[in-house]
Amino acid sequence: MNTHKWQFTTRFRRHAFGWRSGTPIQRIKEAVAEIKQVVRKDTVLAAEGAVKLLEKLSPALEQVDSSSGALGTAVNNAIDTLVPIIVKADIDIEVRQRWLDRLWAAFQDDEIPYLESLGDYWGKLCVTEELASSWADTLIPWVEQTWSPSATGHGYFKGTSACLSSLYAASRYDELLALIGKAPHKLWHYRQWGVKALVAMGRKSEAIDYAEDSRGLNEPGWLIAQACEAILLSSGLKDEAYRRYALEANRATTNLATFRAIVKKYPDKVPEDILRDLIDSTPGDEGKWFAAAKNAGFFDMAIELVTHSPTDPRTLIRAARDYCEKQPDFALKSGLAALRWMSLGHGYEITAGDVLEAYTAAIKAAHCAGISTEQINAQIRDMLSGAQPGNKFLMAVLERHLS
Repeated sequence: MNTHKWQFTTRFRRHAFGWRSGTPIQRIKEAVAEIKQVVRKDTVLAAEGAVKLLEKLSPALEQVDSSSGALGTAVNNAIDTLVPIIVKADIDIEVRQRWLDRLWAAFQDDEIPYLESLGDYWGKLCVTEELASSWADTLIPWVEQTWSPSATGHGYFKGTSACLSSLYAASRYDELLALIGKAPHKLWHYRQWGVKALVAMGRKSEAIDYAEDSRGLNEPGWLIAQACEAILLSSGLKDEAYRRYALEANRATTNLATFRAIVKKYPDKVPEDILRDLIDSTPGDEGKWFAAAKNAGFFDMAIELVTHSPTDPRTLIRAARDYCEKQPDFALKSGLAALRWMSLGHGYEITAGDVLEAYTAAIKAAHCAGISTEQINAQIRDMLSGAQPGNKFLMAVLERHLS
């Protein structure tokens, strides 16, 4: 196991990287790929490589600018991949303890921190309840001292999550709940382990109440909702899970992604009903669900949305262009809506090119729908006859086309 030469070791020396994050992110991906290749032939050797990489990450990355969050994401993804490899290795308890000691040293020396999420995996890394219990016994006094009313400092111990994770892995649920009860603040990062403990004890209703009691000004409501939703779904209470938590728990980076996530999770629900519930949940921003309605094939709903609520003109232009032949009526209305919202002052740094693109898309869609250019020009002239803030600009751009 020790004779294998890992290629990544020479690339992850202390201060191996400058301030740019592109190269270290690529090197992390390459190192993880190297370990994943080895795991197919030798799981123990791969696990040793995973431990070695986790040891080297933080010292190598100390000088890199991580302000964008991309590097932190790359490290967290690496940890998510490497932990199962370490856990699955078939080794005796002495070797696993040595691995844990090495990881603990790296975890404690990590000042940025990059390895912070490793604490949440500590119980899994222990593999056996006995080893997890031993680590819990070691860490509990430190947590209690940190959370003591007489404690000085900021009340923070880096190994708190590792302690709670170990107690959970050791099935010491009552002790886990009692310890969390000593925390000076209700932090979801810690109380999530209490929720897991209550679920493991079969007290699911209490787990939901416990999670709800964790809500606060700076607490991640969507994570709390995700935990509660999962509990209800595991109990077969799909309707209640949807009604209480689906919309909050499945928020994604885009409205379209949110809609798709909920549709996938609740296949028994009518997609159109799901979308209308989402629309109702964002009063004043209904137009932002246009793309979701369009991609789902709800074209009448999509036009209804952009008729009454602002929508990014460029999104509407793309729809008008892409659906010119497939759905000409929808495309025409999308193009006209783009011009209307631009005339009302919506859209970021709208250019003459955007106006011309919207007009061209609308005219092409009109032709596909059998409507004359003169009819569309008349509609646009009427639209731009008022005192809307963007009318003069649009008229100046389109004057030659509308005359």
